[in-house]
Amino acid sequence: MSEFYPPVSFYFQVSVQGGSGSDTSFKEVSGLSVEMGLEEIAEGGVNGYKHRVPTTAKYSNLVLKRGLVAKNSALATWCTSTLGGNLEETIETKTVMVKLLDENGSPLKSWNFVNAWPVKWAMSDLNSMNNEIAVETLELAFSYFEVK
Repeated sequence: MSEFYPPVSFYFQVSVQGGSGSDTSFKEVSGLSVEMGLEEIAEGGVNGYKHRVPTTAKYSNLVLKRGLVAKNSALATWCTSTLGGNLEETIETKTVMVKLLDENGSPLKSWNFVNAWPVKWAMSDLNSMNNEIAVETLELAFSYFEVK
């Protein structure tokens, strides 16, 4: 009987449709969550409780953090054109895949974020008193994700 050891969370891979190299190197990924929406319905004459019924699934945004890279990278260009486009052009959606890897680099589990697009870009604070890497944060909205 083999023993199961939970995988480490620091060994992962991110791929963005149409990206490569520095566009797939991230220090942190968060927002891998889904929850069932609820609606409360009050029944006339019943004051002790409300009926709670399920609605559609709700997803949080996918948040990717990395060291600041060149502004002409494919991912940076996609973010700039989407966030700075004032909705004059159609938003280009992409598929983003996050893979949790085992010690040999083989995928243990993967998440495909379908129809992702940038909704927020942020830069870490610049502070001359700290010795830290400049980190950019990219937040993506998406339609849904598939677990494989």
